[in-house]
Amino acid sequence: MSWIDIGALDDIPQRGARVIKTQVGCVALFRTGDDQVFAVSDTCPHKGGPLSEGIVHGHKVTCPLHNWVFSLETGEAQGADSGSIPTYPVQVEAGRILLDATTLAKRSAA
Repeated sequence: MSWIDIGALDDIPQRGARVIKTQVGCVALFRTGDDQVFAVSDTCPHKGGPLSEGIVHGHKVTCPLHNWVFSLETGEAQGADSGSIPTYPVQVEAGRILLDATTLAKRSAA
């Protein structure tokens, strides 16, 4: 993996999100209440809603448009909804968020 530094953990509020633009489209970075960070596609597959504007609860996010719920860990839709969103490897080291550029390069934009 090839890690790139994309910012400080403190740049994202707890239970909040930030968006970065990449060659595969917008990637949403979520910080949970327990300070874990997840990177997923910012686009809901249902109606294209911006997941970064959704509500973070536990390790899940609820789409702001139609209330679909996605696991931030696996990208899978929860409950009666079906579908998934791409996830990207991310880690936190010394308070900095690192995203795997290799994985981003292997995926193509839709």
